[in-house]
This record gives sequence, structure tokens and C-alpha cells, in this order.
Amino acid sequence: MTAYLDPRTGQTWPLDAPRWCGDAGQPLMLTDLPGIGQDAIDPAAPGLWRYAAALPFRPAAPIAMGEGRTPLVPRAWEGSEALFKCEWMMPTGSFKDRGASVMLSLLRDQGITAVLEDSSGNGGAAIATYAAAGGMRARILVPDSTSPAKTVQSRAAGAEIQLTPGSRQDCADEALRQGNDPESGFFYASHNWHPFFLQGTKTLAYELWEDLGFEAPDAVVIPCGAGSNVLGCDIGFGELLRAGAIPRLPRLYAAQPAHCGPMARAFLGLPPEPPRPTVAEGTAIAQPIRPAEVLGALRRSGGGAVLLEEGEITAAALGLARQGLYVEPTCAQAAAALGRLSADGSIRPGERVVVVLTGTGLKATPRYAEFLGLGPV
Repeated sequence: MTAYLDPRTGQTWPLDAPRWCGDAGQPLMLTDLPGIGQDAIDPAAPGLWRYAAALPFRPAAPIAMGEGRTPLVPRAWEGSEALFKCEWMMPTGSFKDRGASVMLSLLRDQGITAVLEDSSGNGGAAIATYAAAGGMRARILVPDSTSPAKTVQSRAAGAEIQLTPGSRQDCADEALRQGNDPESGFFYASHNWHPFFLQGTKTLAYELWEDLGFEAPDAVVIPCGAGSNVLGCDIGFGELLRAGAIPRLPRLYAAQPAHCGPMARAFLGLPPEPPRPTVAEGTAIAQPIRPAEVLGALRRSGGGAVLLEEGEITAAALGLARQGLYVEPTCAQAAAALGRLSADGSIRPGERVVVVLTGTGLKATPRYAEFLGLGPV
């Protein structure tokens, strides 16, 4: 029986009662699932829901809007050949639609009708949009200093926006307080905290496996903030290995900005540094909640981590755009990391390498205007 799992102690809780953390407030995963093979894929299901048999349970009515089945585009990059996975081609413009669709579908099946999230970015937009599509209420907490432009997408979807005094950490603390308050009327469906979100991001691994003719790539380079795509790939490819569908795990590489890369620094044995502003703002998470699990995934796969300087990230964003891939600088750092990994021999000629591009450049137009010297837009 699948259960909620505290990976650090081994304690479990039954899946039938909705929860987002352990009794002591610790982040949870799920116990291992067996994985599926080709015969369990439902070709008639939309998008990522073709892999519904790999989930802990199948929701009666998934909240689906065509998320998943994103293009895998070959490009030459700094002397290497790579396959760029265009995860921004989702209903809200980011990879977080995978997690939002699966998490909210499973929670709605468990009787949850109102959800709480803390994010002014892609996570908040995805939760607000999929809650709207599923007939659920959504409350999104953001710092009171947040630009109104950053909440437009969530507001348009009908979410309640709650401005929280203080910093981003103060906002997260308030979300945790409300999430622990049964009187709030909202369930804390955090893209960072809830293990069901990772059940959505793991479909990326299944999809890459199918994209490549039911074979695993040699390596996957992933922009990393809280690590939900790293963990999703670790879970998904681990299930495929367990099911006998692949002979080995692909190497996973996490790309983080040098200005705020706590997990990459830990992997590389570097001392912690205070966070600084970065153009890769979507991965600027100074206190990720699952660092041990993310580092374990990188080590288990035989992969690694890369810290990118601001100039490298900017150059990669413009370089991708000039090859027709207009993405957020946050995910362009994965392309910059590919260049580094190829140069140092970590990725070898002839290997099949996937670079995950997670968000649309349309959400970063002011940043591109800055790159191009156009002034405020």
C-alpha cells in the first residue's frame, strides 16, 4: 500500500487522509511505487494522463488541460548536440502545470475543495489556474512588496491574493501557519511541500522515456530551485528501473545560479554563502525544504551540479532565443550548464542529453528588455 513517508525516519502515514507534512512539520515523500511499462500507458488519455497508472491512485475526473507531451527539440549548443525539452509549452507557461494538474486532481478526489499556496510566480499561477479549472477555491499568499504585474495571471483565474507583510520567508511562514490552522478553510497545497506535486513532475521522466523510443537518455540537465524536477526525474526514472523498463538511471545534473545555489554548493563541497539577487530568480530559493533528497538524487544517478555566473545565464538566454527557444533566464541556466559539463568532459560526445527548459520567456519580457538595452517596458 502506498503511504506518505518521512524519508529521514521511515515513518509512514496512510494515504486516505489528506496531509501535506508529517506530525512534526517535516516534508514528506511517498513510499516507492512499482512503476509501469509500455503496456500500461493509456494512449487515449490527454497529455501526461497517459501515465495515470503510475500514480498512487487514479482520480475519477482528472483536472486536465493538455499539460504534458511537450516538444523535444534537437539543437547544437556550444559544440554539443542536445535535446531541449520545451516544458514551457503548457497551459500556464511553465512546467509547474504537471505538478498542479496531478496534485489538485488527487486532492480533489480526497475531498479537498479550497487550496492555499505561497508563490507570486509560476507555482501560484499554476495552482490558481488548475484550481479554477477544477472548480476549487484558491488563495495565493505573496509578499506585500510584490509587483501587481506578478499576480495578474493568478487574479485573472479568480484566486484570492493575500498580501503578506515582510519578506518571502515571512510569506512562507504565514502560509505554514494557515496550513496548520483547520479553521482557515484552506488546505495547504504547496508546490514545494506536497508530495503529490512530485507525482506530477515525475511524468517528465516517463515522457522522456517514451519520447526516446522507450529508452532513457544518458543525462538530463535541469534548472534547480526547490528541486521538484530533479526529484520528479529521480522518482520517475527510479520507477522505470524498478519496473525493468530501463537498464540504468540517467545522470541528473542540477543547474543553479552562483548568486543563490545552496544545493549546488553543498554538492560541490563549497561553504554556504548569503543569497544575492540573480536573473535566474525562479531558482533563487535560499532555504529549500528537501536538500538531502535532492542531493541524494544527484549522487544516486552519478550526476552532479553546476553553479552559473550571471553573465553565463544571460548569454545562454539570448543564445537560446536566437535559436528560436524564448525561455525564462531561470531555465536558460540549464543550457549554460550543458556548455560547462561538455567542456569539462562530464558529458561526452555522442551521448544523448536532454536539457529541460521550464518557463516561457514571455513572463520575463522586462528582463529581456534589460538584456537588450531597451530600458523599462
